Amino acid sequence: MTASMLTSRTIDQVDATHAAPATRHHAHASGTYRVSVRRVLTRPDARLAVPAVEIDPCHPYVVALADALVTTMQVSPACVGLAATQVGEPARIFCMDLTGHKRARSCAGLVVLCNPTIVWRSGDVIQREGCMSVPNLTGDVARASEVTVEGYEPGTNQLVRVNADAMEARCLQHEIDHLDGFVFVDRVRDPVKQLFARKIYK
Repeated sequence: MTASMLTSRTIDQVDATHAAPATRHHAHASGTYRVSVRRVLTRPDARLAVPAVEIDPCHPYVVALADALVTTMQVSPACVGLAATQVGEPARIFCMDLTGHKRARSCAGLVVLCNPTIVWRSGDVIQREGCMSVPNLTGDVARASEVTVEGYEPGTNQLVRVNADAMEARCLQHEIDHLDGFVFVDRVRDPVKQLFARKIYK
């Protein structure tokens, strides 16, 4: 990805009154890029600790990357979210889908957001988390129980607002952490008591 592909308008340049509810992401056909499953990086790969940069949601490369993230997430067992940094792309974009998840309360369906920002949060809940980029561990992580996240839809640059709680709120925070260069083990307050060996990765 070149520097020219990573330019974008910032969040404050878009009128928040035009925010749209979260909608399902539709694949965009491209004669240049082919949707493919991407290899997911695992610790201690140094690229996972590199903060992502803002991007142009309408750039063809970004649209193709969005489709690749969704495809990779959907074919990965038990995966409910995936950030671009997990596939080696330093771009602020992630996808998420908690449809049918037994721990989900709110559910916006398939969400793909560029340049996401947490604009509101409430509560503090400790729960167990896992991650494809940390396949051998799970951990107890404190996160807000409710959040509002805003970002831009790839291909349209439409501002999207997601109000989430419970598992969906946790997933949003987890993926945005990836974009900031953190994995969940970085958020564990007591590694001795709150990190656990993961016996099976499904």
